[in-house]
Amino acid sequence: MNRGQPDAATVRAAVTLACRAPSVHNTQPWRWRVGARSVQLHADTGRRLPGVDPDGADLLLSCGAALHHLRVALAAVGWRALVRRMPSPDDPQHLATVEFARHVPTAAEIRMATALRRRRTDRRDYSNWAAPEAALERLERIAEAEGVVARVAGPAHLVPAISVAAAVQAADPVYRVELRNWTGRGGGSPDGVPAASVPAAGSGRGVVRMREFPVGELAQPPGAGAERDEAALLVLGTIRDDPLGRLRSGEAMSAVLLAATAAGMATCPLTQPLEVDEARYEVGRAVFGGDVVPQVVLRLGWVLPGAAVLPLTPRRGVEEVVDPL
Repeated sequence: MNRGQPDAATVRAAVTLACRAPSVHNTQPWRWRVGARSVQLHADTGRRLPGVDPDGADLLLSCGAALHHLRVALAAVGWRALVRRMPSPDDPQHLATVEFARHVPTAAEIRMATALRRRRTDRRDYSNWAAPEAALERLERIAEAEGVVARVAGPAHLVPAISVAAAVQAADPVYRVELRNWTGRGGGSPDGVPAASVPAAGSGRGVVRMREFPVGELAQPPGAGAERDEAALLVLGTIRDDPLGRLRSGEAMSAVLLAATAAGMATCPLTQPLEVDEARYEVGRAVFGGDVVPQVVLRLGWVLPGAAVLPLTPRRGVEEVVDPL
């Protein structure tokens, strides 16, 4: 390792782990520019899905998650990420520049880094064991440390908005084409949502309706639907609905997902109720009283006994998403 900089292999390994971040329909809408002293994160706008994500909010959320994943990966191997967000006013696709400082990793940071490889998006029904209030309060604090507002919500705050959003999107031919093209893929595809990660149609009975994908092959765990799914819903929002707020929301989403994974919880980001303006407004009013703009909903719970281990969702190779500075 160089005296003041991580070596190329360390940076490459950290970027590879950063690319494990969740993204809308597993589009992986990021590009990295790697130099001798810094890593730049850029939005890959060619991977924005206009039907799902008309204003690019989900794209920025996805890139924010990748940025936080990079921070976690670097911290665990002894490097603190020094982040400048939105550093180029003339280039809105340049989302962050990361430089490095030596750092002694904490036990908590190492646990978070271990969760980078373990985290999955689990769309199945969860158990009837409610998350302890103290655990949810801790996750709220973790999100708020990333500069967002976090609030636990009940199903009544979200179910009407999800129904509205699902109806609007179902009537949109662009949305339907995107859903068909980016989901239900076979195991050989390096992006998109694999059919093996999506529950079979009509198999879920959770109170909160999940996005309906055209093709699903994932079986629900034994006993799913026998008792109420007690998943918790954590809504993250920002005072300002701007690119920086959306990027920070993605970082907060990553922080919560990794902390929950490290604690043994199942997790699933929900963006559908926020992809339609009418539904998003209703969530903001119901959860935050209209003073905060919701950016993402996180579904958190415990897997049912006997649930199969979810397959690893594929990612593009690091050489496909990295350019030299």
